[in-house]
Amino acid sequence: MTALGAALLCLAAACPAAAEPLPDAARSAQIVLLGETHDNPRHHALQAEFTAALAPRALVFEMLSPAQAAALDGLEDRSEPALREALGWDASGWPDFSMYYPIFAAAPGAAVLGAALPRDALHQAISEGAAAAFGAEAGQYGLAAPLPEAELSDRLDLQRDAHCGALPEEMLPGMVEAQRLRDAAFARTALGALERYGPPVVVIAGRGHVRRDWGIPAALASAAPEVPVAAIALSEAGSEEPSALFDAQIATAPAPRDDPCAAFE
Repeated sequence: MTALGAALLCLAAACPAAAEPLPDAARSAQIVLLGETHDNPRHHALQAEFTAALAPRALVFEMLSPAQAAALDGLEDRSEPALREALGWDASGWPDFSMYYPIFAAAPGAAVLGAALPRDALHQAISEGAAAAFGAEAGQYGLAAPLPEAELSDRLDLQRDAHCGALPEEMLPGMVEAQRLRDAAFARTALGALERYGPPVVVIAGRGHVRRDWGIPAALASAAPEVPVAAIALSEAGSEEPSALFDAQIATAPAPRDDPCAAFE
């Protein structure tokens, strides 16, 4: 078979992508943020590859609550079905666990922590602001000061677009505050993991959470500026963010998906 024929056959058979080298920025970081598009299987495969290369002491997941993560303590059976059941994943609303399991398997000795917040905390952020919901450490994590006007405008635009223009305008500022709260909470959990287990710590979260200007890295820089952090974004071709927002950005093919705005119609 010719090289061209082999290449065409591989495309037709959806051959696995070649391994992606670990970005240099991640090699010296104590906290490595791996930002994904949640329903893209290639992003999760890359997260698993990078996690295996880093051999982290702890894994922090946006997708898990602290209670879900605690359910893994002492669990001897770490097979995919066992983890799926212990985490109650199928009732969580996240994409299928088969995409996330390789990340867990890539660091079998790592502590697993959940960073998801309860609904009442998010509701408080929406109604009272992120600082009120976060508590006494709000200033430490950069939540006490109001957002600069230009940043607030950009954040409002993103929330408007993320919800396909379906939310009333008066709800958008509260959604921004909820996002600020989540980023600070993820940062706090990552720092707690670093202090307890040592470096490196890998954080699995949505790509928007790992942008340096206002995501988890900004909260970490405010709370612990001495900690080296790497923000690695996994994007989709055609929807990349400005490269300055991350330490590295890797674009993959888009995942096939239905129109996300159809649910709002």
